[in-house]
Amino acid sequence: MSRGKKYKKSLSTYDSSAEYGLDKAIDILHGFPKSNFDESVDITVNLGVDPRHADQLVRGMVSLPNGTGKKVKVVVISKDDDKNSKVKDIGAFDSGSKDLLDKISKGWLDFDVLIASPDMMAEVGKLGRVLGPRGLMPNPKTGTVTNDLEKAVSEIIAGKVEYRVDKSGIISVSVGRVSFEKDKIIENIKACIGAILKAKPSSVKGVYFKKFSISSTMSPSLKIDKSEFTN
Repeated sequence: MSRGKKYKKSLSTYDSSAEYGLDKAIDILHGFPKSNFDESVDITVNLGVDPRHADQLVRGMVSLPNGTGKKVKVVVISKDDDKNSKVKDIGAFDSGSKDLLDKISKGWLDFDVLIASPDMMAEVGKLGRVLGPRGLMPNPKTGTVTNDLEKAVSEIIAGKVEYRVDKSGIISVSVGRVSFEKDKIIENIKACIGAILKAKPSSVKGVYFKKFSISSTMSPSLKIDKSEFTN
């Protein structure tokens, strides 16, 4: 794939084969040529797991202390009209019951997170083919199937994000914006990595936390020395 001038210029400013401490890596990232939008800062973690085994599907939620810098569109599915009204008041993008599910079934997917009350999951589950491939299916493990809808919405808006291993054993998470101060990015990354390390399945043998890199939306990635997280 052809890379743009900014990408190539960024690549020329550091040694792409080297591993960097997190502090230094963010300094390098902040020094890359700027885009005309506030790029996300993303981490990629390679884990020594086999996602084909259900007990090695590393997945969960973590609250980033400084948020993601992104306005998250949260949609709530509930039969309770009072709760639907309250979650809208605290920032939910939309809420409803079967009317909203009908809308989703017809292709409306203009949201980032879907939260559902347990009594609606039988209906939500029917949309598995629509929601599943897009990572939008509510799940108790991530706190998106709950009776405490207001708390779930508040936490996600405040910066609670999901991490989930893909079929290649890789987790990718957005942990802020390039405009964030270095200390805030570091705090978010440490919170995220800490959660992933705690989520290590007991069945994993050998090295769990294999590789770790950081990048922005349009930049090349920088390899991170993982020893500051594993020692």
